[in-house]
Amino acid sequence: MAFRVNYGRDRAERDRVARARTAEKLKKREEKSAQRKALRDAAAGDTPSTEPDTAQIPERLAGKEG
Repeated sequence: MAFRVNYGRDRAERDRVARARTAEKLKKREEKSAQRKALRDAAAGDTPSTEPDTAQIPERLAGKEG
């Protein structure tokens, strides 16, 4: 005897595939955006410094104990 059609399972599978495809497109879009932003920043010469900003560090942690 053949199995009954499980429309709920079929629809859930289609929805899962659609969500995965949408997530992949979003990931690619964000990667391209980050790459463009990095190129733009490099061209402008605004590379972020690796030194911490001491203005945001409390004085007691920055070694300026008094």
